[in-house]
This record gives sequence, C-alpha cells and structure tokens, in this order.
Amino acid sequence: MVKDMIFCIVGGLGLFLFGMRIMSNGLKEVAGQKLKDVLGALTKHRAIAVLIGALVTCLIQSSSATTVMTVGFVNAGLLTLKQALCVVLGANVGTTFTAWLVSAFGLGGLKITTYALPAIGIGFLLQFVGKTQKVKSLGSILLGFGLLFVGIGFMKDAFAPLKDSLGTQNALIWLGQNPILAILAGTALTMLLQSSSASIMIIQVLAFQGAFGTDWDLALRVAIPFILGDNIGTTITAQLAAIRTSRNSKRAAMGHTIFNIIGVLYMLPLVWMGVFGKAVSFISPWELSQGTIMAELALAHSLFNVTNAIVFTVAIKWLEAIVMKILPVTKKELAERPVVLEKHLFNTPLIALEQTKREIIRMIAGARGAVQQAIEGLVESDTRKLDKAMVAEDIIDAFQLDITSYLVALSREQLSDEVSNELPVLLHTVNDLERAGDHAVNIVEIAQRKIGQRMSFSGSALEEAAQLKKEIDQMFGFVKEALEHNSDEAARKALINENNLNRMQLGFRRNHVQRMSEGDCTPEAGLIFCDLVDNVEKIGDHLTNIAQAIIGGLQWTGVEPKMPPGAAN
Repeated sequence: MVKDMIFCIVGGLGLFLFGMRIMSNGLKEVAGQKLKDVLGALTKHRAIAVLIGALVTCLIQSSSATTVMTVGFVNAGLLTLKQALCVVLGANVGTTFTAWLVSAFGLGGLKITTYALPAIGIGFLLQFVGKTQKVKSLGSILLGFGLLFVGIGFMKDAFAPLKDSLGTQNALIWLGQNPILAILAGTALTMLLQSSSASIMIIQVLAFQGAFGTDWDLALRVAIPFILGDNIGTTITAQLAAIRTSRNSKRAAMGHTIFNIIGVLYMLPLVWMGVFGKAVSFISPWELSQGTIMAELALAHSLFNVTNAIVFTVAIKWLEAIVMKILPVTKKELAERPVVLEKHLFNTPLIALEQTKREIIRMIAGARGAVQQAIEGLVESDTRKLDKAMVAEDIIDAFQLDITSYLVALSREQLSDEVSNELPVLLHTVNDLERAGDHAVNIVEIAQRKIGQRMSFSGSALEEAAQLKKEIDQMFGFVKEALEHNSDEAARKALINENNLNRMQLGFRRNHVQRMSEGDCTPEAGLIFCDLVDNVEKIGDHLTNIAQAIIGGLQWTGVEPKMPPGAAN
C-alpha cells in the first residue's frame, strides 16, 4: 500500500510537472515573440504593467517564466525596477489560473481519462504529423494539458487512502492550525518542487481526498496557510535566475520575495483568527463540500495574490525604497553606467559633446578590460576571467545604448556646424567600441570551446598570443589618450599598432601552418588560435577607425590620414 502510494505520488507529480512544461512551451511558441514585445514595450503606468504581467502569465502558464523574463529585461535595461516590480505583481495574479484549472476536476466531478487521454493522443498526433510550427505547438499544448490531468489523476489515487487515515489527518490539521509551521512547510515544498502550481495542486488534491478531514470548513481553514507558504517558496526561482545578472535584476527578484513575504505577514493574523477563511466562504458562490474544496482553495490563492497586488501597486514606491535599502547602489554599479549625460546641457551643445566624450573614454576602458579578460581567459583556460569579460560586454552595450540615445536627442537641438559634424563621428566611435566588445565575446566563445574540448596551445602559440594581447592593449591605451587629450600623436601611434597587428596576422598564420605540419599542435587547437588572431585584428580595425577620426579632428573630410613615420607598408 505504502509503496503504491509513493509510486503514484512520484509518477503523478512528474507527469503534472512534465505536462505543465510541455503546455507552457507550446503556449509560448504559439504566442511567439509578441509576448516579449508586449513586456518590453510597457508603459510607465503601473496598473497596465500589473495587468500585462497577469495576462502574460495566464497565457504561458508559468509565473516563473514571466518573472525570469522580467529579470532578463531589467538586466538588459529595457525595464526600470518599478516597472519590473509591477509586472511581477501581475505574474503572481496570473499564476492563480493554474489552480482554477486544477479545481475544474473537483467542480464537475470530472473523470480524468474522459478528456485527458484523447488530448494526449490528439496532441501527439499533431506534433507528429503537423507540417507547421503552429500546428506542432498546438499539439504540445494538448499533449501537456492531457499529461497534466493524468498526473492529477495519479495523485488523486495516491492520496485516496488518506481519508481513512486518522493519524495523517490529525497531523495535517495540527500543522494547519499552527499557521507559521504550515507556511514554512508550504514554502519548503515549493522550493523543493520549483513550482508553486505543483505544490498548490498537491494541497488541493489532499484536501479533496479528505486528508485535512471531512469537516470542510475546518479543511479550508487549515489548508490556507500552506497556500500562503507556497507563494513565498515560488520566489526562489527568480532569485536563482538573478544570481549572475546585474544588481538591478537582483533588486527585481528581491522585490518579488519581499512583497510575498510582507503579504503573508499582514495576512497571517487574519488567517490565524479565521477571518481570511470566512472571507473566502463569503465570496465563494459554492456551498462548501468535497466537490468545491479545490475551487475554494483556488479562490483563497487568488484572493491573497489579488489583494497583495492591489496593496503593492498603490505602495510601489515604498516597495522600491525597501529594495533599494537592502540592495543600495554601489560604486561598481555607478561605474557601469554613464553618469554625466545630463539633458539640461542641451542648451550648451559643446559642453554636452565634451561630456559625451568623457563617457566614451570610460567606454574605451570597458572595452579594453573585456578584451584583456577574454584573451587571458582563453590562454589560461580561466572561466572566471571569461565571465568577467561577458559582464564587461554587458556594460559596453549599456553605454552604447545610453550614449547613442543622448546623441540622438542632442541632434534635435539647434547645433553649430562644428557640433553637427562631430556628432555623427562620435556615434560611429561608440558603434566601433561596441563591435570591439562583440569580438571579445567571440573570443570568449572560442575559449569555451577550447576548455570544453580540453585543448591546449603550444609554447610558440602562447608566446604569440601574449604578443597579440600586448599590442592590442597598447593600441587601446593610445586611442584612449588620443581622445582624452585630442592628441594626433597618440592616434598615429595607434595606427602603428594596427599595422603591427596586420603583420602579426599574416605571420602567425604562417607559423600556425608550420606547427601543424611539424605536429606541434592539433588542427582543432590551431583553428582556435587562428580565430583568436582574426578577432584581435578586427578589434584593431575598429580602433583604427576611431584613431583616424581623431586625426581628422572628429570631422569627416573624406581625406585618408597619412601613415605615421616608421609604419611599414
């Protein structure tokens, strides 16, 4: 009996989670890019952000997916912290739809296999014979829907003996009558399963099968604290998603945790006194019974999340302030964003342009760091340095977005000829630096391939890689000096570096062929080395564009700058 129960619980839960994933993926594929576009184009109105968060979660059947997506948008700078918090509030409301879907089983006295098995068969058929992605996605939705309900059916059968187990009933009732313990149990269950939908479904099925007793009023009251705990446990997904993202993304995830915890805390006295349970019964259109207990719990889940969303939508500034208090702005974070691009300087365009140059100089330093870390990570097979290079690239992208937006806004003002001519050159400079960052990412990717395949460079290749790193690093330094001090001399020195890089590319490729023919390196390692050489040379090309622009006085004259003395042809 116990073995059968365990097998049914494990299998049923697995089918439920698997069905949820398949259905969620199918829904996301049907909705396509539009969902991301809707989230990314949020207005500043908090109520609309909450509604969109709820709608998207209803459509894709995953609050975790919506929350993780939102954290990603914050990380990319597409959403502010306040907007993200509003979206996640809405996601909490949208996730209650799953509980209502599950409760349909109890309300209609539905026999699971009546619709679940045909849905699985039709869904699989559409996936198998469908000629378009939309048909296949529709098949995924039906297949996931069917598996989800088959999983619930197994869980129902697994929990059926509990209605006759007084010991289990007394234990669950005792736990539910101690709300703090029940909340902790619900939190732990959701953190373990990584799905609030699954943990709430378990509570619903337990209640339906009489595990909380057949006094349905009592069963409702003692099951509600578990539901509240589930809402805290579900925030762990966003926290995990934010581990390796920007600090602002961590704030969005932290906000998700904070408003659920605060919501549970202010609801706890109402739950303890039985007021919350009475409110659910008062709102409910059903007579409380075995057939409606699952719907009553879904209603309790919705009531908590809707109330919490309303409270924090009104108090969103306080929530943002609490989050900022816990995760304040750091010096490092300040260094990751442009800080002197002030729009009030538009009245003095020359000063605005000078401030832009200051930020471009910081951007050069960021690109230089990304390239250094990428090359060192490749040569040393050091994943930590590769991670630092990727972080630096994200910062470069943020600088490009902010500086470009600032210059475009400045271009709409009344400008002198000097400023009008410099502005497009600075835009191209920013784009060249961003492209240099992209090549750093290319180096990271080939480094990951090298590490994954456990390849190593020969001694000669390591020496040549060190020469490349030294040359490109020196070139970055000259370009930075040239822009900072408006120095033609430094810019011409950068052109010498570029010429050296071109000669290195040709020479190192010949050396590579020689090493392969002598058996000093493998073809795979050789290809990776050649990719490194090519990417560094292309970074040099982008820095050359900047150096030539500086020599031209940041004006497009159409005249090629002369090569400096000592540069080879």
